[in-house]
Amino acid sequence: MKALQYRRFGALPEVVDVPVPVPEPGQVLLSVSAAGLCHSDLHIMEATESEYRFGPLPLTLGHEAAGVVAALGEGADKFSVGDQVLVYGPWGCGQCPHCAQGKENYCTHPDGVRPPGIAVPGALADYVLVDAERHLVPLGGLDPVQAVSLTDAGLSSYHAVKQSLPKLTAGSHAVVIGAGGLGHIAIQIIRALSAATVIAVDVSEDKLGFALEVGAHQAVPSDEHAPAVIRKLTRGFGAMAVFDFVGAQQTIELAARAIATEGEITVVGAGVGAIPVGYRTLPFDASIRAPFWGSRHELWEVVELARSGHLRVEVEQCSLEEAPFFYERLKRGQIRGRAVATPGSREP
Repeated sequence: MKALQYRRFGALPEVVDVPVPVPEPGQVLLSVSAAGLCHSDLHIMEATESEYRFGPLPLTLGHEAAGVVAALGEGADKFSVGDQVLVYGPWGCGQCPHCAQGKENYCTHPDGVRPPGIAVPGALADYVLVDAERHLVPLGGLDPVQAVSLTDAGLSSYHAVKQSLPKLTAGSHAVVIGAGGLGHIAIQIIRALSAATVIAVDVSEDKLGFALEVGAHQAVPSDEHAPAVIRKLTRGFGAMAVFDFVGAQQTIELAARAIATEGEITVVGAGVGAIPVGYRTLPFDASIRAPFWGSRHELWEVVELARSGHLRVEVEQCSLEEAPFFYERLKRGQIRGRAVATPGSREP
């Protein structure tokens, strides 16, 4: 089968031929219908060999996956060949207290979370091997190309927003920093689940326009004037929730200057920004969270949001062979929404 592999540190990934995996007991083999390209993949490709902690290369990329059940390992009996499914990505041990609650994104096993496409072979291939049936969610008639990014971009955004919903009451404001792959989804989720006014912030005029298209009430350029503009839009109070999908020093400082008393800053982006926390460093009783991905149950909820028409992911589609070029576009900020590859299918 064909697979897009990251084979040498510092080099672009390559399409290569690899054997089709064979499911062992409890495992499920999927014929991949769609696989997402993500900024997290770029972080892997920017890491040095000493920084990459999941073992030697090569690595088949792709932690967002949708596919059709192609084969079942012994004992795997919850799905049938031909079923269309999405893959829950943050694979935990399944035994620790967090995993027992379906919060495998916060697995406390010493090995930690081991997602496909990051720690084990991923979905940018004709076939992907899923370690356990509990990591599959029925697609339920959704278009796999449109739905595949629900498994990470959708789930991460939903998990971030859901925990801040008590703050987003009538008359409140939510700021979304970064109107790209995750941010445009978060805007829709906030609109669907709360009465808050949504303010989008981005450096790109095109993405600010995109944010308004998907439901933001206001769009503010990300510059030195942004905190003052946000304060004015919120009648001087500040935002009750700020979701930073960039995580850079500039954006985290912007969040700190825009947050209201008792507000909540949620840093989802994987930038390296940081702000001090202490007496009078933020408005009183403001808090900061740094969540990771989302729970298995929350993925079901995200799928229901999409199925009910409240959530639609903007997608640019490519072939497996075009994926390296799309990673370059992603790095340059030229992807509107999410990039999704559609590998070909072959008989296992």
